[in-house]
Amino acid sequence: MDKTILGVDWGTSNRRAYLIDQQANCLAEYEDDQGMLAVGGRERFGASLDGLRTAMGIDATMPVIMSGMVGSASGWQEVNYLDAAVPLTELPAHLAPVAEAPWSANCHIVPGYAYRRGPSADVMRGEETQLLGAVVLGQRDGWLVLPGTHSKWVLLQDGVIQSLSTYMTGELFAMLSKGGTLSSMMGGDTSDAAGFAAGLDQAGVGEPLSNTLFRVRAGVVSRSAPAEQAAAFVSGLLIGAEFAAAARSLPAGGTITVIGSPALARRYAVAAQHFGLQCQVLDPHRVYCTAISQFIKG
Repeated sequence: MDKTILGVDWGTSNRRAYLIDQQANCLAEYEDDQGMLAVGGRERFGASLDGLRTAMGIDATMPVIMSGMVGSASGWQEVNYLDAAVPLTELPAHLAPVAEAPWSANCHIVPGYAYRRGPSADVMRGEETQLLGAVVLGQRDGWLVLPGTHSKWVLLQDGVIQSLSTYMTGELFAMLSKGGTLSSMMGGDTSDAAGFAAGLDQAGVGEPLSNTLFRVRAGVVSRSAPAEQAAAFVSGLLIGAEFAAAARSLPAGGTITVIGSPALARRYAVAAQHFGLQCQVLDPHRVYCTAISQFIKG
């Protein structure tokens, strides 16, 4: 009988769990809003995991692999970052067992990665698992983009991280939408093609982001720009800022591989075309399941 494992992508706000077999098939899937912030403290993670098992009808003996913010300083147990020089395929050898009984018997946490450039550094937690899945699926070289709250641009060479840059794109968009002078204008359709394209155009100009953001408000209140396009414009501006920065490291006509939800992947594909890049897309669920299957011991 095939062995199975429970993979838990435990983020800041949400949690996704997959029951996976050795062939990377997803046998069951579950998602809720019980991310790190909702758990409410390190001492409550065990009970939260038990609740997840119960909801999925999974026995407590099932091995569990957890990735994401569960391994952060604010999570269940802080797990040290691996250096970027460690190949992604070696992740299974660096799992951290949960120290707290009884979960220590079969629950492990995937470490994140730290990329250091002199005095500066960049980090990831959770994305490394998706990158492992991409590598196993044959994506060992080139630029991979993982859009989201904190978008990651990663350059791989033979399955090893050569460069890592994080952009707070999703977080900035959420903050601008919920508070501040732009919030009242951010209720429009973010998929508005004209507004999104205008934002990409503006990002390519290279003007200071804070100045351009204020001019979104100025354009609306002066009736020089339609209010219904403000949200799409800001989305295009923020995503375009990623591409404007990253495109300097890519050759004209170069290719990026996006690992993201269909909605986000479509926006990044449009942005890639705008900046003269090719774009291919990998399904995030597929790469995650592929990665978790690598942690099943023979």
